[in-house]
Amino acid sequence: MTITSKSVKLLWAGAAGRCSFEVCWERLCQPEADGVNPYTLGEMAHICGDKPGANRYDENQTQAERDDYTNLVLLCPTHHTLIDRPENEEVFTVAKLKAMKTAHEVKVLKRLDVVGKPTAGDIVKGIHTLLEENYQSWKTYGPLSDIARKEPENEAVHAIWVSERLSTIVPNNREISNMLIANRNLFDSVSRKPIAAFLLHARSYESWVNDEIPYSGVLRFPVEFGDWIRGLADGGI
Repeated sequence: MTITSKSVKLLWAGAAGRCSFEVCWERLCQPEADGVNPYTLGEMAHICGDKPGANRYDENQTQAERDDYTNLVLLCPTHHTLIDRPENEEVFTVAKLKAMKTAHEVKVLKRLDVVGKPTAGDIVKGIHTLLEENYQSWKTYGPLSDIARKEPENEAVHAIWVSERLSTIVPNNREISNMLIANRNLFDSVSRKPIAAFLLHARSYESWVNDEIPYSGVLRFPVEFGDWIRGLADGGI
């Protein structure tokens, strides 16, 4: 049994591509820099060890349970090594690691919450920034990017694109959706169509990323939504 694609995606998306160890917030997908190709350094650590002799090993678990999302926590290499040192087994217990994972995912969700009573201008500015981040991720690592065209069979490049979808695009789409839903009253009736189109796109995109629907079921990014946001942003709303 191996870790399924769905568990991988749930883990990376839930952690927003960051190390889940308390007091650590390291980004686990590194961009291209100084001639070095982009790479991921995140490690999917087992909470209950994956084999006899490993820290926190539970003989009553099935292999499927060991490799399930619920028994995994996303960590940087340093903290993965730390929790699996034999002398640290009593420090990093199953309960401790599960609590750490939950706290991290709650922290991620809180970062997506809209705080206070923003103006329409605040919302537009925030959405415009997040859309630009998504676009740059797609442009830099997506299937039509220069690096993907040059190295179409490079698995490392594809892995970067997968991690960017999980750590940047999906969380950003969630944040945009949260802002739109919480602040629909700030926009006029003309905005209803582009807003509805984006919300449908975001839900279908995340469902595809999580292997819940085929790619053919993804509603493409609505151009009218991007044009609407850019128009408002350029108009200084």
